[in-house]
Amino acid sequence: MKKRAVLIPLIAVSLVLAACFAAWIWLLTAFPRPYRETVERSGMSSLVYAVIRAESSFQEDAVSSAGAVGLMQIKPATAEFICRREGILFQPERLKEGEYNIFLGTRYLLYLMERFKNTETALAAYNAGEGTVAKWLRDREMSSDGMTLGKIPYPETATYVKKVGKFKKIYEFLYR
Repeated sequence: MKKRAVLIPLIAVSLVLAACFAAWIWLLTAFPRPYRETVERSGMSSLVYAVIRAESSFQEDAVSSAGAVGLMQIKPATAEFICRREGILFQPERLKEGEYNIFLGTRYLLYLMERFKNTETALAAYNAGEGTVAKWLRDREMSSDGMTLGKIPYPETATYVKKVGKFKKIYEFLYR
């Protein structure tokens, strides 16, 4: 009887540890960090990985119905704008290449962060477009201070901002 009293808790602890290990492995698989060097150069690794996870689930050849391309789902016109701004040659045929796409996507995200000064507002602009978000910020019903969005009228964009925030927290938990 004593052996059984010791064995049952030992088996229970072993099962809990195995489940925790399996969950940890799943998280590391679901939230990978490819292109670490390129992403880390951005200075905002967890945010960039969260955007990639939300935008393309790490599928380099992803193309949206709106024509956004690659890991960070950059529209060719946006990529061309960033290339002009950065003084580099625009190469549309490379948008599905991970390194190139992340380089342009992080530059665009940095531009939006500079313009809007608020991460959630910049993410809304990344999803809905900077012109749309600028219009929302001028509307007192959506922004009381003209800098942050109290209300996001597009459900898809509101969900996107929350999702990226959640993914960012997961990346910070896993890799810091």
